[in-house]
Amino acid sequence: MLSVRRVRSGTSVAIALLALAGCDLGGKQSVQLGHRGTAMELTVDKSDHAAKVAAISIPTPLPPSPPPTPGPLPWKNVQVLNDISVAELNRTMIAFTNWVAGTGNCQYCHNLRDLSADTLDGGAPIYTKLVARRMIQMNRHINGQYPQHVANTGVTCYTCHRGKPLPPGLWFYGKETDYLRHYLDRDGARVVTQTVEPNAVNRSSVKQTEWTYALMISQSNSLGVGCVYCHNSRQFSSWDQAPPQRVTAYHGILMMRDLNTRYLAPLQSVFPQVRLGPMGDAPKAQCSTCHQGAYKPLYAARMVKDYPALWGRAEWDGTPFPAINLTPAPAATDSAPPAATSAPAAATQTSAVRMGGTLRSAPASP
Repeated sequence: MLSVRRVRSGTSVAIALLALAGCDLGGKQSVQLGHRGTAMELTVDKSDHAAKVAAISIPTPLPPSPPPTPGPLPWKNVQVLNDISVAELNRTMIAFTNWVAGTGNCQYCHNLRDLSADTLDGGAPIYTKLVARRMIQMNRHINGQYPQHVANTGVTCYTCHRGKPLPPGLWFYGKETDYLRHYLDRDGARVVTQTVEPNAVNRSSVKQTEWTYALMISQSNSLGVGCVYCHNSRQFSSWDQAPPQRVTAYHGILMMRDLNTRYLAPLQSVFPQVRLGPMGDAPKAQCSTCHQGAYKPLYAARMVKDYPALWGRAEWDGTPFPAINLTPAPAATDSAPPAATSAPAAATQTSAVRMGGTLRSAPASP
């Protein structure tokens, strides 16, 4: 009987050791995010983190373009990138192709018979070119107007696309109460109630709490972090006791609402039906579109510093924006649209955007 017990005991220990062998008990690193004893920390598995970083492929920057040569700019229907040299324009176009459509796939956005055309030979609009033009404006807008969120890391087309025409995380209208509408036209996510019963002023409810919880979980998954990365573990609603990441995330939410409202949703009339959602709306972005599981997109790879056409600021990381003192081509017929980095002006036109089964107005594309 004693020997049987010893065998059983030994077997249990062996099973326990085998189970532990499948666990990586070492190589962990904890980063303290708040006061000691509050469980506000981010624990990172070093080997897992290293594998995720290694899995990200950062394109090698193209060789810098030569200094611009004074003279007229030979622009023909260049509506956005008309403040850089011809060499820098060509360099930037090659980068765009590699980042979004694949090396050498210029025809994804262009009529190869006439690269300046916005239409195909038969007269049909090249929707990919029209969308790309707007996305370039959006890229500049992010880098120029949201340093509180992108800091000196910035973004490029590759930040979201990663070599594919469609980035992940795009969403469409599903139902009126879809929590992703927080990134477009919904109110704030706070559900702290000061009264027992709901009323016209107190909108907090169980349903609102569920909606907010779903939103917060999606943000945590998008960044690959836990709740305490942005919140105080003892009082989630407190801004005074929250880590600075919460302010950064708040600016990210403001940025996402701005981008969806100003740039993405109004493209409904540009996209073909096959690119629209079941309710006829254009694709929109969320946190996961850029972050894709990393607390910093591309783990803070600073690609934009090598592409001044996308800076959207007077300077970047101490490097001055290249001065282009060239005479505009007199034959240019298309005037440049309002700069993407300027403060938003009052919209005088609207375009219909389908929201939750009804048609509402959204700012038109400038």
